[in-house]
Amino acid sequence: MATTQTAVVTDQLTIAGRTFRSRLIIGTGKYRSSEEMVRAHQASGAEMVTVAVRRVNLTDKSKESLLDHIDRDKFFLLPNTAGCYTTDEAVRAARLGREVGLSHWVKLEVIGDQQTLFPDVEQLLEATRILVKEGFVVLPYTNDDLVTARKLIDAGAAAVMPLGAPIGSGMGIQNQANIRILRERITEVPLIVDAGVGTASDASIAMELGADGVLMNTAIAEAKDTALMARAMKTAVEAGRDAYLAGRIPRKLYASASSPLDGLIR
Repeated sequence: MATTQTAVVTDQLTIAGRTFRSRLIIGTGKYRSSEEMVRAHQASGAEMVTVAVRRVNLTDKSKESLLDHIDRDKFFLLPNTAGCYTTDEAVRAARLGREVGLSHWVKLEVIGDQQTLFPDVEQLLEATRILVKEGFVVLPYTNDDLVTARKLIDAGAAAVMPLGAPIGSGMGIQNQANIRILRERITEVPLIVDAGVGTASDASIAMELGADGVLMNTAIAEAKDTALMARAMKTAVEAGRDAYLAGRIPRKLYASASSPLDGLIR
């Protein structure tokens, strides 16, 4: 029993050589106030928060910035290229984030459709190649396709981040089979489910399917009680990870008695 407990305690997420105790990554958008965001971040137990480079005041120090409300001693900043629709836009945003001292890490988004916010795979791959060559640690937001994931890894991606459902939809994991396939076939880099989580059970399912982590924003930021939902997501991710490591029982069509008949007094 002691061995199992030690394994759980030391089970950590490692990306590009950097280790995180929490497998939950959260965002900074859509909160009703900065104070509410801070409370949610604290309740989540997350160590990494993602910030949209194009939506943050990076130049005018006289004006309030989202970054003023993030304790960088507690949270690792992951700049993202949200709102970018071309390779050039995404590369420029990533470079800007690095130039102003945010990070040389980037959650890479290159959107191909405005209504669904699905990624443009062709341009995403090109942007990944460019940024990796420039020394960035690239975590691309992508579709849940194995072939695309393998191409991203070949391009140098430090993780792959398939969507569970459209961004902000809250529909949960829509194609569990694809996530399972990705888990079985991708072992070189972490697999982080990004987008579509609506509630704690969705996060737990993602982890039970074998994801190394979950990134979410809307599910927490638009909850009625953001801090409480953040805490729920924290425990859901932990529970899902523990269940995955423990190994679930096989699904059976018929009943299997909890108390076997063998050895009964007759």
